[in-house]
Amino acid sequence: MAAPKSPVRRWRGLLSPLVAVALLGSAMVPLLAPAAAAASPAAPAVTAAAPAIVCTSASHPALAAGLARDIQAALRGRSSTVALWVDDPKDGLVCSRNGTAHFDSASVVKVTILGAVLRKALDQHRYLTSTEVSRLRAMITQSDNNAASALWAQLGHAYLQHFLNIAGMKQTSLGPGGYWGLTQITAHDEMLLLRLLLTPNAVLSPASRAYGLSLMAQVISSQRWGVPAGAPTSVVVHVKNGWLPRATHGWRIHSIGGFTWSTGWYSIVVLTQDNPTMAYGVTTIQAIARAVHHDLNPAAKSVLPAATANPAWGTPDERIPALPGIP
Repeated sequence: MAAPKSPVRRWRGLLSPLVAVALLGSAMVPLLAPAAAAASPAAPAVTAAAPAIVCTSASHPALAAGLARDIQAALRGRSSTVALWVDDPKDGLVCSRNGTAHFDSASVVKVTILGAVLRKALDQHRYLTSTEVSRLRAMITQSDNNAASALWAQLGHAYLQHFLNIAGMKQTSLGPGGYWGLTQITAHDEMLLLRLLLTPNAVLSPASRAYGLSLMAQVISSQRWGVPAGAPTSVVVHVKNGWLPRATHGWRIHSIGGFTWSTGWYSIVVLTQDNPTMAYGVTTIQAIARAVHHDLNPAAKSVLPAATANPAWGTPDERIPALPGIP
């Protein structure tokens, strides 16, 4: 489909890209009231079987084979149920495991909300409002739940589903009512979402993509665990994590991220559940991430360390409260 005319494009030739992105913060219209929450059935269980890790690259078959072995080694002895997707266009490499299995999204759905807000502004040929800018920043950089709930309600299920449709995210099912954290996601669809931010496309304008990536690059330090572990210090890290304990399948711990430099990018998605603690899930994800970054950047001389356990990881406002019908 053809991309709608971006409001930023009207200023082409008059404004630098940074100024154009800044203009997305112009005040425009008020927000709607948050939607009422509704009860939800329990999430479908992810199979306990351990599917194979499949890595392919027509131009670098040895790299693909080695990466599959190294990820498998990183998972050895871990009880977490894991889905992952690695997308590396530079090496023509795709790596996946359990890529179509569904997980409760927890806070990684906030990147979907971000994409939908950016697309709706384009549809309406306007800049983001000052309220939207404030809420998007809080939602992405601090994982603020109140901001996410307000934006979810503003968009409404119909528009959120429209965004999923045009984004090609056919495996994603929105959480009922106001329960955005119970959206059902897959590693495959999270990869597609990251590609929308990382590559030119007909869904998001260049300025919208740059703005979204800039927020993901500014996530506070206590929430920069997960897939950034082991990344070269020479790349820009764009990350969003999610964490959610429930009575079934223990802690859901997820991390999605894009890694960019002046001439390229790659992305990593790791979704997990059946973790006994939050720290256990973080450790599982970071073991995978270190293996991926090492194999994709064997010459890197300086890499980001893995995060260590932090009490702030499991703050109550990141959890969905116990409600009837939602274990």
